Amino acid sequence: MIKDERAVARKFGDVVNMTAKQLEDWLETEESRSVGQKEGGESTGHASGRRIVDLIRKQKSDLTGQDYEHMNKVVGYVHRHLAQRPSGDVTDTPWRYSLMNWGHDPLK
Repeated sequence: MIKDERAVARKFGDVVNMTAKQLEDWLETEESRSVGQKEGGESTGHASGRRIVDLIRKQKSDLTGQDYEHMNKVVGYVHRHLAQRPSGDVTDTPWRYSLMNWGHDPLK
C-alpha cells in the first residue's frame, strides 16, 4: 500500500484514463452491469466506478484518508487486472468491461 498521498494521487491519475463523464456514461450500460463479482445486486467494480466518478470530481483539498485508500485500491486492481490480459482482440470482453468499471480503458 502506498502511504504518500501525493504518490497515491499521481498513480491514481495514471491508471484512471477515463473522464468522470465517460465513466458515468459507461456505468449506465448493460455491459458495465454484466461483469464483476456481485454481492447482492451491484458488482464491486460497478460500485467502485461510482466512487471513482466522485473522486475525480472532488477538489484535492476535500479528499479524505478513505478517499486515498480507495484510490490505492483502484491502482492495485488495475495493475493486477492488466497483468491478466487475455490474448487476441479485447474490445468486447468481460476483461475490458471490468477494467472500465474501475476507470481504466485498456484500448486508450
